[in-house]
Order: sequence, then structure tokens, then C-alpha cells
Amino acid sequence: MAETLIKGKCEALIIGGSAGSLDVLLEIFPSLSDNINFPIILVTHRKSGNDALLSDLLRSRTKLKVNEAEEKDKILPGHVYIAPADYHLLIEDDETFSLDYSEKINYSRPSIDVTFQSAAEVFGDKLVCVLLSGSNADGVAGLKTVNDLGGIVVIQNPNTAIMSYMPQQAVNHIKAGIILDASDMAEFINKLVK
Repeated sequence: MAETLIKGKCEALIIGGSAGSLDVLLEIFPSLSDNINFPIILVTHRKSGNDALLSDLLRSRTKLKVNEAEEKDKILPGHVYIAPADYHLLIEDDETFSLDYSEKINYSRPSIDVTFQSAAEVFGDKLVCVLLSGSNADGVAGLKTVNDLGGIVVIQNPNTAIMSYMPQQAVNHIKAGIILDASDMAEFINKLVK
């Protein structure tokens, strides 16, 4: 039933994760459909200096175009954008990116909350946000905003997460979330295609 309500409603997909999320991303990307018709935006906690590593890893596992998000980039369907290390990634009303170097939130920059919240204000009920493995509560407040504005909230089953704290906090605080095992994420994303 959830699939019927979701199909064709996605104008942007944002995936947030921290410790343990890379394994899930490397499982998801090889199984993504080539005809994804919405942008996928990744916000992961990572150190500066290995920026190209994540892009190269994902590029080798998908036919979708993978790039690090840059200031004022237009957000295009069928592209994967990665939040650069050490910058908050915001979505502007004109569907471009804005990079921000303000203070860390939940000890993190980029903050998943910041991206989820700014995207929810732009895409409303056409936004799907996924929260993966991690060891702090970044993303939970953002998911609440997404939920309040009619977007779709997806949470990795904490039992399948290397670090269960982040998804468990989301499960505890957001009752409307769809809880998925890591192994079911790619199929769910493919079903969002219009």
C-alpha cells in the first residue's frame, strides 16, 4: 500500500548517514535503475581530504552521473550529488545548492538535519529522505520537518545498521517513518521512479 502512495511522488531523494552508512551505499548503488528521474543527494559525515574517494567509489557502481555538489549547481534529475566535506549543504528555492561553513550541528558539518530541513521547505510532499547507520542523532530533527511538511521518511532498520544509534533515534521520534532493511533500500528507491 505504501508503494502505491509513493510512486511518482518523488522530486528529490536525500540519503543521510554517518558511521556504517558507506556499506549500505555500496550495496544500494549497483542495484539502482538507470532510469532514475529525480536527483539523489548524499549527506554523509566524512573527513576532509578524501573528497574524491566517495565520488569515485559510487561512480564505479552506477551509471548515474555522480558529482560533488558545488555552490549554485542546478539540481538535475538522474544525477547523484555528494555534500562536500566540512560544508553544510542547503537547497535553495530555485532548486540550486548553497554551501555554508557555519558552526557544526550535532558535531557535524555537513549536517544531515540542515539538508533535510532546507529540502523539505523546497520540495514539500515530493521529497523522500532516507536515514542510514550512524552514531549520533543528526538527521532526526530534519526528518521531523520532512514528515511535518508531507514528505516521505525512510529509516534503516536499526537491527541492520552497523551503528544503530542514529536510525534508532529516528524510529523513537518519528512514528510515520517507513523502516527498511539495508537490503531492501535499492528496490524501494527504484519504485519511486515515475
